[in-house]
Amino acid sequence: MTALEKYQRLEAAALWREGPQAQRRDVIISIGEATITIADLKDQPLTHWSIAALTRANPGALPALYHPDGDPEETLELAADEAQMIDALEQLRSAVARRRPHRGRLRMSIIGGFAAGILALGLFWLPGALKGHALSVLPQVKRDEIGARLFAEVQGLTGAPCVTPGGTRALSLLSARVTPEGRRAPELHVVRSGLRESLHLPGNILILGRAVVEGYEDPEIPAGFVVAEMQRAHARDPMDRLLDEAGIGAVLRLLTTGSLAPETLSDHARSLLSAEPVDIGPAALLEGFQAAGIQSRPYAFARDITGETVLPLIEGDPYPSGAPEPVMRDADWLRLQAICGG
Repeated sequence: MTALEKYQRLEAAALWREGPQAQRRDVIISIGEATITIADLKDQPLTHWSIAALTRANPGALPALYHPDGDPEETLELAADEAQMIDALEQLRSAVARRRPHRGRLRMSIIGGFAAGILALGLFWLPGALKGHALSVLPQVKRDEIGARLFAEVQGLTGAPCVTPGGTRALSLLSARVTPEGRRAPELHVVRSGLRESLHLPGNILILGRAVVEGYEDPEIPAGFVVAEMQRAHARDPMDRLLDEAGIGAVLRLLTTGSLAPETLSDHARSLLSAEPVDIGPAALLEGFQAAGIQSRPYAFARDITGETVLPLIEGDPYPSGAPEPVMRDADWLRLQAICGG
């Protein structure tokens, strides 16, 4: 894309606000080969925005106000005297828009802002590198959107998640209880059928089969399943797994349009539900249990009542005398066990 090549490494001063409660900061922005880099005045990168997901909040008005697609609370403001940068961003946005697929057609484009940038780098024939680039520039808001769409496909196979006022609250308490400080707590759901244990979707959505909450008497066991699934997601980004299964065509579509075809998501939903949980080593599991503040032994015996195949989790329990604090109150545990109607 000649527009991209023309404006690569163009820089301008701007005001950046990370969120509605944050102060506006003086920054320097530059155009790269697929992203806009936002750096502080010491040239330390603060964040990267995808050119394909760039939206202007006030077309034709000055100062120009931009935000990532779907996330209007993070803003970038360019004054009228940065006309060259404003013109460059508008040219790039127009170029990407011309290459978006027409509504109703199931086709993928191999040209556009991101694909051209990757071609310029000589990575078009390297699927692994192309996928890695897609993962690095994909905004969190897009990950959340894709995760929600994928969850809808999963529900087509498992049925809607179980919901009761008390059970839903208990799930939220469980999620917060096992999430280490500083990390984003997963959005927990329980489904009635189609899932034996657990799985993790992009957007930090974690799903449990009803047997995980109904089949045990100790709340530390479902807590252990949650911790194990969080460690799987930490070891391998669920978005990476999706793109790996979908192939290079889906990666190019994501880079060009910021979305994935419905067929890609439905195929991946079936794949996730039919696959066995990915095995992770005891060291990673014990690290997760330590950070979550729960015992590993209850989970270990739930996986193997003889203890033979899970001996490292039993012997390496970070809290052999009991967790520092209960996973949840008895009343909340009973509500959680009844979330699918008993």
